[in-house]
Amino acid sequence: MSDVKILSGGAANGLVNAVRADFLQATGSNIVGDFGAVGGMFDRIVANEAVDIVILSQKLMDDLLARGLISSKNMTPLGKVVTGLAVRSGQAKPVVDNADSLKQTFLDADAIYIPDHIKSTAGIHIAGVLAKLGIFDAVMPRLKSFPNGQTAMTEMAKANDVNPIGCTQMTEILNTAGVEYVGDLPSGFDLATVYTAAQATAAADPDAVQRLIAILSADAHQQTRLTAGFLP
Repeated sequence: MSDVKILSGGAANGLVNAVRADFLQATGSNIVGDFGAVGGMFDRIVANEAVDIVILSQKLMDDLLARGLISSKNMTPLGKVVTGLAVRSGQAKPVVDNADSLKQTFLDADAIYIPDHIKSTAGIHIAGVLAKLGIFDAVMPRLKSFPNGQTAMTEMAKANDVNPIGCTQMTEILNTAGVEYVGDLPSGFDLATVYTAAQATAAADPDAVQRLIAILSADAHQQTRLTAGFLP
């Protein structure tokens, strides 16, 4: 079997990495490809870039299905991913449980690490949260935006900022060394996104793709999904 190419939202990076060895053992194939902002991945797929398996938010998957770019026969939800806050490992964790504490946490931070706020699910949401809190313009000079949340967390982990805060999807925080999960965004500002896997219509090796989707969604890997931040 040939390698299987994936184009996926960054949220699924940790989960896919966790099953790579099982997939290789089962099929003899490696998983190659990219993980990034869902909008960017969507654009690449619509532009007919070669791909075998796609993992994106359900809304974008529905759009790809309508365009005939993915198959409906094995579309499989992998779970729900929440967006939350992160600090560097060892840094004091703020208590964030309402609008006032969330607003103050952002205002107190000397740097705010987020994914792409134009094309990523979490980044777009975070920009909206800052606007809803009335502080977007005030904190904009401190926003540090990266192609995906895991890159943002990696950069925060090694940064020299005094009091940084990160905000992205839980999966990308849990999958990055040097940062710790603080908690979900409080009610009224929260976000939970369902991510779904599907075979690309033009997949070179449909059997391998179906095997990978089966592994990712298997009951035997329920704890793997939970550990990676995918909730039922």
